Amino acid sequence: MRKLSLFIATSLDGYIAKPNDDLSFLNIVEKEGEDYGYKEFTDTVDTIILGRKTYDYVLKEIGDSHYDNGERDVYVITRTPKQKVGRTTFYTENLTDLVKQLKSQKGQNIYCDGGAEIINELLKSDLIDEFIISVIPILVGNGTRLFKDGRPEQELKFVEAKTYDTGLAQLHYKRILKK
Repeated sequence: MRKLSLFIATSLDGYIAKPNDDLSFLNIVEKEGEDYGYKEFTDTVDTIILGRKTYDYVLKEIGDSHYDNGERDVYVITRTPKQKVGRTTFYTENLTDLVKQLKSQKGQNIYCDGGAEIINELLKSDLIDEFIISVIPILVGNGTRLFKDGRPEQELKFVEAKTYDTGLAQLHYKRILKK
């Protein structure tokens, strides 16, 4: 069965965005030639799931080929129906059903890139298998929390931690399967 992995960055105080979906704090760890394992990670996935706000931001800041490079299926979770573009599907149905269906199919792993609503829904359904969380050395104080309240407790198994000279610390955990 395919696994679903969260690969995301957060401030030290647990925010994935400042107010108004401002992600500028991520720039403090930008370093030429350093991708913090992103390419190595994305080489193991053939499907990406993300929220519309995250998609819109990346589309504006980086471009549409960041996700849809012609080699991966991309599912943008949205409330607004929209025509498919390339391999990008704008998905308006039940997220849990989609992930269960994708996990049961053959293929490489599945990458969740947020946002917080998507992550929270997947946590409620216990569908995230792996957590790779890059902690940015900043306290932003306010914004969109990575993990929202109202989800069940989940115990995780530590895999590894990496540190970088930019101050970024990357934590890797796996879900402990319930017996």
